[in-house]
Amino acid sequence: MSQKKHDPNSKLIAENRRARFDYAIESDLEAGIVLMGSEVKSLRQGQANIAESYASVEGGELWLINGYIAPYMQAGVFGHEERRRRKLLVNRKELSRLWNAVGREGMTIVPLVMYFNDRGVVKLKLGIAKGKKLADKRETSAKRDWDRQKARLLKQGGA
Repeated sequence: MSQKKHDPNSKLIAENRRARFDYAIESDLEAGIVLMGSEVKSLRQGQANIAESYASVEGGELWLINGYIAPYMQAGVFGHEERRRRKLLVNRKELSRLWNAVGREGMTIVPLVMYFNDRGVVKLKLGIAKGKKLADKRETSAKRDWDRQKARLLKQGGA
């Protein structure tokens, strides 16, 4: 049985598509996230945004800052604050690696993807990245346009 069944628990919640354009990502890692019940319910409905968020090492802990999770209406008064700081779970070795990377010039921790893993647990994929300059962004855009044009020309020539 080499065919892998798609697990109904694993599901993409939110993706930061802008991150790969704005940052040159050097490496990435998976982190757990501490959530309230109403936040998990809201995420099951796919109502989250990590586009403007970032991660920061403060006081020996890793935090997700400015991540948005929509309020869960059925929670009533027991709901959650939409943009609260959420603790991220990584082991000590990864935390020290992140701390060292941020300590270097220009490095930052950017959330790339938020998803449910195969066990139905919310995970956050973080990228250790360096901000791109405007010229680098233009170069990335030009390369993407050229690749698209090249594919179009090859398709026309082969048909």
